[in-house]
Amino acid sequence: MLFLVFQTSCTKLAYVRQAAVGQYDLQVRARDIGELVREQRVDARTRRLLSHVAPIKQFGERHGLAATKNYRKYVRVDRDAVVWVTSAADPLHFRSRSWTFPVVGSFTYLGWFAKKDAQRFAREIRSQGWDVDVRGSQAYSTTGYFEDSVLSTMIHRGDDALGALTNVILHEMTHATFFVHHQSTLNESVANFVGNGLAALYLDETVGHDSKETTAYLVSEEQLRRRGQSMREAYRALEALYASPKPDEEKLAEKAELLARLRATTGFKRPINNATLIQYKTYNSGQEELGALLASCGGSFPRLIRALKTLETAPWPKKQEKDIGRMILPLVQSNACSEERGSASADTWDTPDSATSTW
Repeated sequence: MLFLVFQTSCTKLAYVRQAAVGQYDLQVRARDIGELVREQRVDARTRRLLSHVAPIKQFGERHGLAATKNYRKYVRVDRDAVVWVTSAADPLHFRSRSWTFPVVGSFTYLGWFAKKDAQRFAREIRSQGWDVDVRGSQAYSTTGYFEDSVLSTMIHRGDDALGALTNVILHEMTHATFFVHHQSTLNESVANFVGNGLAALYLDETVGHDSKETTAYLVSEEQLRRRGQSMREAYRALEALYASPKPDEEKLAEKAELLARLRATTGFKRPINNATLIQYKTYNSGQEELGALLASCGGSFPRLIRALKTLETAPWPKKQEKDIGRMILPLVQSNACSEERGSASADTWDTPDSATSTW
């Protein structure tokens, strides 16, 4: 037992150390976006996209997101991802492993700045019998503890670059606005919902609905929606399989066949397992309930966010609640936004039924 405690403590210490070093590296290499654009110290395409950052932030603030000092600087990251996110799950249950840290709470994933460190950690967890997923991430948020910068990994190569950059900035701004300790699924799903909804609005407002940037972004979002649908169907099928009385060996064999088909259908480059599916669920839960709440708020994102912030001090039945819809639905049923409802204005969204990824 003492060895296990020591081992866990060493893992946490190593994680915190690498996170601190990685964050410090980004901070010292960050350069003011205004200066980079004025002095033309980056290429024309990058300058054009970076010139949108301040307006995107202002747009987010106008729609209820907190004003922060984030995204005033830019960092060139000479790799495909800024961090590699590692998550783990029980092989025959959709039960995530979580890691708890002082002050910031518990998380169902850890981000490593070096891919080799993420892979080493994954091997360690996998040897303990867990399903493990490692994925590269182009952005991350310190949720207000440090000043976040725009990263080169946040800029796509295709025509969807403006939409993708807008989405990720608004997603991370949502984290700085709304955060519930020990509730990864809630935090990520809310940020996903807000980022998706507001990014489409920003494109309509700035480059137009028929622009190549908007078209490319909407096509990429539709591709993600279809992939998400396949992931949800696989999740439900496996959930039924795990609850069945079949022997574990038979469950594992059927699971392997189902996931092989899913990987072929979705074109996933990395293996898919329970941890992979849970990560999709983490980012896409409660979308119907969030859509209903937005509608009850008159399509206003500021009202939506004010209603959601009541959950920051609400009593949660348990840490890392997966069924976040049952926490959001009471806000809809209690007409949490009723006292603020009014005519639509610049901070409203007229199509609250666009929530399409629900678990």
